[in-house]
This record gives sequence, structure tokens and C-alpha cells, in this order.
Amino acid sequence: MNRVSRRWFLTATAATTLGVTVAGCGKSDSSAASPKGNVDFWTLQDPTNSVQKAAVSTFNSTGHGKVSMSVIASDGYKDKLRTGMGSSKMPGMFFNWGGGSLNDYVKAGKLVELDEMLEAYFLPSALEAGKVDGKLVGVPCRGTQPVFLFYNKKVFAKANVEPPKTWADLTELVKVFRRRGVTPFALAGNASSSWTELMWVEYLVDRLAGEGLFQKIQDGDWSKWQDPAVLKTAEMIKELVDDGAFGKGFGSVNYGAGGTSTLLNKGKAAMVLMGSWEYAVQQGEAPDFARNDLGYVAFPSVEGGKGDPKNVVGNPTNYISVTTAAPKETAAEFLKTTYSDAYVQGLVEKGEVPVTTNAGKLLEKAADPAYAKFQFDLVQAAPYFTQSWDQALGLTLGTPLLTEIQKLFNGQSSPEQFVSAVLAIKK
Repeated sequence: MNRVSRRWFLTATAATTLGVTVAGCGKSDSSAASPKGNVDFWTLQDPTNSVQKAAVSTFNSTGHGKVSMSVIASDGYKDKLRTGMGSSKMPGMFFNWGGGSLNDYVKAGKLVELDEMLEAYFLPSALEAGKVDGKLVGVPCRGTQPVFLFYNKKVFAKANVEPPKTWADLTELVKVFRRRGVTPFALAGNASSSWTELMWVEYLVDRLAGEGLFQKIQDGDWSKWQDPAVLKTAEMIKELVDDGAFGKGFGSVNYGAGGTSTLLNKGKAAMVLMGSWEYAVQQGEAPDFARNDLGYVAFPSVEGGKGDPKNVVGNPTNYISVTTAAPKETAAEFLKTTYSDAYVQGLVEKGEVPVTTNAGKLLEKAADPAYAKFQFDLVQAAPYFTQSWDQALGLTLGTPLLTEIQKLFNGQSSPEQFVSAVLAIKK
């Protein structure tokens, strides 16, 4: 089916599919609102609100109904959403993080399964976290935030070395930079920053076992933590810590300006494993460094591993989900704005890297086209994009997992104890 006919099919069927399929119920939604009307859209307060506001304004002049957007502060958003979704006045559409954050709403039959034809307009790897039990219940609405290696070009030039392509390269660089008195990897290991350590675990498990292992864990098979790749990951992390890859005092280091980002731009650390937002942090603190000396590469392959070295981890994007309270046609038509050129261009102008198939042609207008294209190409080429585990698992399981990961990095748990402790989280 060519692109023109696919677009026609979506226009003809999106409202119908959206209106009759309720994710988690498997039956027709006879209680849903009328096809056209007013939709309450709850969204998180962030820099892209102006893009969303413009989309709402344009949409409201089309005659397909009205969308009313409520911007909610980040510190109270999740609580307000949880309360609203449990009441008789739940929103018709809402901003979310995908993954585990949607499970309960799907089980309760409150989310609408979206037309699979929407998938033609988004990068496949970024859509996975918008699915629950294989059903699409979230459409991307922001840019992507993959995790990869940032490095200091000056530090590398002085050492006459190149960024790592393999795990063997990485471990050799640890030795090189330790000999030169430079911390190989800046790492935020303080009590509130265990999510930065999680990134190492996510990538190593993926590279060793492939994406299928964590997917099974996310789907409910907690016994998969016994897979040999998990223990091997813990052993590799212990080796890095013991070899001084993160320095001696990482347990008291914060993330960001004054912490890991400063260590990198001052040349006290050679690299940092971080999400794409690190670039913006460096721009704010050390704009000359960001412009001239900040390098970035994909996480290296691991010799003998089953995972595809093109896989990425991080935050695929953020999503808009539709509830059974939404007028069918209005919600379906509004979702089309999320892949329109105007919406995508608005995200690019805000420094975002959208995950729509039309984003590539618009990235030349980004503040740093080369950096934007690097991220887009990384995600586009990824066979699989694993959502950050703490987001994918939700608070109940994700929070204690982070605690056990921090114990592993701090030397409070051996690799074997780490595996046992994680298994015990869900008895």
C-alpha cells in the first residue's frame, strides 16, 4: 500500500477504530462519548506546551470538535492524573510516559486502542513503549531521548585515542585515562541519582541477552532475572568499579551542573553515559565546550553478546493516550496533528528530535543539525528501543530495583547478592 492510500485509509477509519476498540476490554465500547464534541486534554508543563497550544488552536477551527488543554505542573501531575482517572471526570486525552504507567488504566478498560495505521507516521522503535499487551494506546507527542556516550574531544585528543566501538575498547580506555589521572566515566552515584547507574545495567543486559529478556520481565516473568546475562552484567559492573572506571568518590557526585556535567566539560572526566538532554545541560553551563569539544557516540557492542549493537535504551518519547470519555471523532482527528509538519517543526524549533517519519527533512532547521540528525538516525536505525526500566516497570517495582542497583555500584552487594535481591522484590 503506497503512502497516499495509507493516509486515505487512516482518514476514513481512524475515528471508527478509535471509537469501538477499548484496550484491555476486547469488546465494543458502548459507553463512550458521542463521535464529536469537546475533549479535555491534560498535559505536563514543559517547553513544548506552546507547540501543543498552537496545535489545539489550529484544530479547534477545523469543525471536528473542540479540545481544551489543561497544563499541569510537573510536581503534581502524576497525582492529579491518578485521581482524575479514578473519578467520573477523567480527561479525554492525557500526556504520559508510556510503559508501566499505563498498565492499570488498560486493565481497568479506560483507554482506547488506537488505529494501527497511525504506525505509518512514527519510527517503529519509538512506538513500542506506547503499547500495552501489543495494543497501541499511546501516540508520540514529544521528541526522543536516547541514552548514549558523551565524551570530551580535547581529553581524547591529548590521549591520542578514539571513542569506544566495542566493550574491549571501553575497558582499554579505562586503563588509558586512569594512567593519565583522568576519571574515565563521570557517574552520579549519590542517593538520588541511581537512575544514572541504571543506564549501565540496561545497556549491558541488552547487549548480552538482547531485548527479549527485559521484555519478558516487563510482561510479568520476574524469574527471568535469573538469566545468566543479568549476573554477567553485575560482574562487568563490579569490574568497572574495581578498576576505577568511575573514580573513587562517585557515590557523592550529583548529576548535572556542578556534578557529572562539570567533570566532563572541565576535562576531569573523559566520558559520561547519559540521555540526550546532557547536550542542553552543557549548553547552559559551558556553551563553548558544547559547541566545540562535546562528542557523542552510540554505546559500544559487547563481544559474544546476543543483542543487536544498534539497539538503544532511554526514553523513546512521551505519549498522548485517549480515554473512553473522549468523543471518538474529535480525539481521532486531533491525534493527526502529532505528525503534521507544523507540529513537528514546532518541536524541532524547541530543540526536540521528533520520532515521526517526516522529521528527518525538518532537522536542518534545528539549533545543531548534526546533533539532531545523530539522535534521529540512532533511533531510526534501532531495531528496538528499550524504555528506561524504572518507567517501564512503574513505581512499585522500579523503585526497589534502583535501590538494589545502587547497592551493587557502591559495593554493598556482590553480583550474586544483587541477583538474589532483585528476585526477592517480587515474590
